[in-house]
Amino acid sequence: MSPLQRRIAIAAVQVLGLAVWFSMSAVVPTLRDEWGISAAAAVWLTASVQIGFVVGAVGSAALNLADRVRPHLLLATSAALAALCTLVLAMLVSGMAAALPLRFLTGVFLAGVYPVGMKLMVSWSGRSGRGMSMGMLIAALTLGSSVPHLIAGLGSLPWRSVLLAASVLGGLGALVAVTIVRPGPHLAAGSPLPNPRYALTMFTQRGPRLANLGYFGHMWELYALWTWIPTFLLAREAADAPHVVELLVFATMGVAGAAGCFLGGWISDRYGRSPAAVSALAVSGACCLLSPLALDAPTVVLVAFCAVWGAAVIADSGVFSVSLSETADSRYVGTALTAQTAIGFALTAVSIQVVPLVAAVVGWRYAFLALVPGPVIGALAMRAFGSRTRAAVPSTNPSTKE
Repeated sequence: MSPLQRRIAIAAVQVLGLAVWFSMSAVVPTLRDEWGISAAAAVWLTASVQIGFVVGAVGSAALNLADRVRPHLLLATSAALAALCTLVLAMLVSGMAAALPLRFLTGVFLAGVYPVGMKLMVSWSGRSGRGMSMGMLIAALTLGSSVPHLIAGLGSLPWRSVLLAASVLGGLGALVAVTIVRPGPHLAAGSPLPNPRYALTMFTQRGPRLANLGYFGHMWELYALWTWIPTFLLAREAADAPHVVELLVFATMGVAGAAGCFLGGWISDRYGRSPAAVSALAVSGACCLLSPLALDAPTVVLVAFCAVWGAAVIADSGVFSVSLSETADSRYVGTALTAQTAIGFALTAVSIQVVPLVAAVVGWRYAFLALVPGPVIGALAMRAFGSRTRAAVPSTNPSTKE
């Protein structure tokens, strides 16, 4: 198979394997009625996955699993186990007591899907095209995460059917990983001995530290927006039906977001990692600030606003991963990426909780203002990253302006 086909296969695993991530978020309105749970309790159906992801990523980084285990096998096993947890939940669970542990375990296993997928994608990408390749991977993450909204928006499906469909997709992802996905020629040899300290050591190096800070600011905004944008849209006085809102979320956060990933990857390869990240953070931060005005805008304006926000909020995600992969110790790139995502997702567990707390005080109109500090801090860090080094930009690109 060609390198492009291998990259497409890795991206396909992300689309399929990550379908289980927001499967519960897409059916929360139904579950609140059927299980009789509050909005505060429903938050944990998503937050527990984020926490599980952090625990799984920390464990993987401590053991250097992404650098010591054959990555395609780790990817396949993780995707299969995450799908199995969702299948058990769909078939057997009828309350929060059993749902939360299964959602936590889903997050643990997803820590072997996303970071390992990044390492595999890098292994098939030369430095000059790495931004675009990572953009493809993050586009797959975006589509995979939003697929449950598409499933829920196609009609009044029972919540168990939505979860069952997501688990089947996850199982297909595992099958693709074990049969087609393989490491590429750019895979750096990992250290045979564990070095869990590198997850902390990289913060003593200016390049990795700034790339990580940019990523953390980005993550403060991203998953809180993805989690609560349906609730935000339903707070409109002229709110559409829930299934229409789900389709709107898929179109603006999923489809527009995927397009934004490719655009961000192209810009980072063409003009540099720092300009790509700073531009995306500036646009998404502006959307946070303008969100109170957008809520009452005409439908066509609101859809356009959400599409711009959905594209900008994820366009830079791959840029941070590429920036770290190009500045971290090559022996521990998998560990560095896993640690980066672990800390980033720990922040999402906080911001996901903060948004509804703010909404309870000032209303959903102003809730997303709590996310503004993230893109501001991220933009400042990536601006400093750009002034610090040209090493994160392909040296063969004559148009580099970083």
